[in-house]
Amino acid sequence: MKCKISRNAAKVLLAEMEQEENKELKLRVYVTHKHGDHAHYGLGMDTPTENDVVVTTDSGIDVILQKDEPLLDGVRVDYFYLPEEGFAVTNPSKGNHGDH
Repeated sequence: MKCKISRNAAKVLLAEMEQEENKELKLRVYVTHKHGDHAHYGLGMDTPTENDVVVTTDSGIDVILQKDEPLLDGVRVDYFYLPEEGFAVTNPSKGNHGDH
């Protein structure tokens, strides 16, 4: 499985992961809702289970993905400052570009 984290997202995530309460946790990307051929995603801090795979990204952040969820393979985590500050998770490899 693959996961990409943009430079802006990595900067914000690393700051969050350095906080004392998160030092032992990893970033989890998960499906909140799926319909048709795409999904909506969420982020959280968590520990992996036997149903997960941990993927190391090129930004050095380990990401937990559920093994048996094909819509997680190829996710991209971005962070935007405009027009509204926040994370956006999409999966371009599955045709989900976050445009609806």
